[in-house]
Order: sequence, then structure tokens, then C-alpha cells
Amino acid sequence: MKHKCDIYGGRWVRDFNQPSYEESDCPYMDQQLTCLRHGRPDKDYRYWRWQPNACSIPSFNATMMLEELRGKRMIMVGDSLLRGQFTSLVCLLHQAIPQHAQSLEVIHSLSIFTAKDYNATIEYYWTPFLVESNADDPKMHKVDFRIIRNESIDKHGQYWKGADIILFNTYIWWVEGINVLLKGSFDDEKRETVKLSMEDGYRLALKKLIEWINENIDSNKTRLFFAGLSVTHQRSFKWGGDRKGNCYNETTMIEDPSYVGASPSLYPIINEELSKSEVPVTFLNITQLTSQRKDAHTSIYKAFRRPLTPQQRANPIPYADCIHWCLPGVQDVWNHLFFVKLFFSI
Repeated sequence: MKHKCDIYGGRWVRDFNQPSYEESDCPYMDQQLTCLRHGRPDKDYRYWRWQPNACSIPSFNATMMLEELRGKRMIMVGDSLLRGQFTSLVCLLHQAIPQHAQSLEVIHSLSIFTAKDYNATIEYYWTPFLVESNADDPKMHKVDFRIIRNESIDKHGQYWKGADIILFNTYIWWVEGINVLLKGSFDDEKRETVKLSMEDGYRLALKKLIEWINENIDSNKTRLFFAGLSVTHQRSFKWGGDRKGNCYNETTMIEDPSYVGASPSLYPIINEELSKSEVPVTFLNITQLTSQRKDAHTSIYKAFRRPLTPQQRANPIPYADCIHWCLPGVQDVWNHLFFVKLFFSI
């Protein structure tokens, strides 16, 4: 019996044929991801590709993907890291479509990219916890006291029904734990909540997701994917760097292949809960390939809601975004592996 290749176990290989698009050429680029436009002085982070240890994988082919999506609807559901992957995918595909035959429409939490000649849509839906929360407004979601509503996923799920391909993710918003609404509303001063750990809250959300899948998804029509944990680089002492540093001014990868930087306690929960789905869920394990890439975050080279002052720029480390990724960059590789899992039995 031929064993499938582990495409997630591999290494970064220098490749000066990357990137396959420029941030200035993609009209759908998120301003929070355009590092060169916002003054990043180095470009080295762009010239890498992912090479699995035990096999070679097909190159990303935009025309092939569009043909496979002909007449179909794909939706990505999750937080801003998944929105970055959506932006990456749209930028990878738009080059293969005549300008007059493509469009992007944003309707509150839902973004819809349409490839008109293919009668295909690729969508993104903002919901950082998957279940209903007080952070569900795509523009006004900065909340100090994060609350989820335990029983409610249908409010969001109504927008996912009928899709041919769904990719879910949720992770970074759970790291500090979560408050669950027991009584009242999100805005009610007399509401009752209970605090759950990251692990317990995460399990609760995945249970609700799987219940929704089992009630609403037809395995003959819809393929499901779940993206794993994208590594952050907010504490450089964790990889042997300065105790007060983070990803700011990092231009090389972490050399230690054993560095993880995500929350390993969530992996058993993901495995256990996804296994309860009556519709197969393909897991996209992006943790190892993001672990080493402390060089590829947006850092201070992004659009801020309020531009950094001269004083803040003189001490930029506290303002560096070590969660999100520059585009083009690491998230193009996520889409390459997504493409492989979508269309090849590797």
C-alpha cells in the first residue's frame, strides 16, 4: 500500500522565482498586509518556498484551480489570519482572470470574490470564534472582555450553507481564555458570564461546529477543511533572542527546527472533535511551516488605525504585529498546500 506524503513535514528552500505576484499588482490587497508599501526595507522574506521532506508537490496552478471551481462556491470562515489567506488566494487567482470578469464585494462580515467567466465565487466570512461573540463586527471588534454565546452558531452558519468547499479556522482569539454568556445579552451590564480556559472554550466551539456540520452539511456535495495553528513570534527569548524583543527587525528564520510557538494543548482537542464529524474534515497543519518564520510578520510595516507617532516609531517593539503575515509571503504557501489537498491524493 502506497503511503501518502506528509506535505506539512518539510523545510524552507530559497527560491528566487517567488513571489508569483506583487502586492502592488493585486487590487484586492489588504492594507494591513502590504509590508513593502508601508516601508519594510528588506525583501528577503519573500524568496522562499516550502519543500516537503519525502516528496515533491505540484506547483500552484491558478487556471487549474479556477477550472475546478467552475460553477462552485467556496467560503473561508474564521479570523483575520484566515482573511489573510483569503486575500492571498484572491491575489494568486486574479492574474488568471480578465479584469472585467472579476469583482470583490464586501457585505458586512461577508466578502465575495467572483470569477464571472467561471461562475465561481470565493468568499470569506468574519467570525473569530466560529460561535456568536461580542467581536463579530468585522470593523469594530476590539473588545477587552471577550464573550461568546454558547449555543449560537446558526446565526453565522446560515451564510455557510450550500457551499461546495468550506475552510474553517479559529485560534488566536482563544489564547487568553474566554467568557461564556450565561444570562442576559452581550451589552447588558447585569449579564452573567463564566470564564473558561483556552482549552475548554476552544473545545466548546469545535463541538458546536461539528454539531452544525452534522446537521447541515451533505457529504455528497461539500468538502470541509480546518486550518491549524498559525505560530506567533511575540517573545524572542523563546527562540534564544533578546528578552525584551519580538519579531520586530527580524530578517532571518529561526534555525531550531524544534521550535513550535503555538499552543500544543489544542491539538488533541482538534483531533478529538474533528473526528466526530460525519463529513470528513481535512486538517491543514500549518504549524511547523510557520514556526521558523519570525522574519515574515507584518511587524510595524502595515496600516494602523492610528499611524504611529514619531515617539512610538522611536521605540517600535511594543507596536510590532507578530501575528499576521506580510503578503506576498507565508500565506501563499498555505494556499499552495490547500490547493494540493483540494485536487491531489497526496
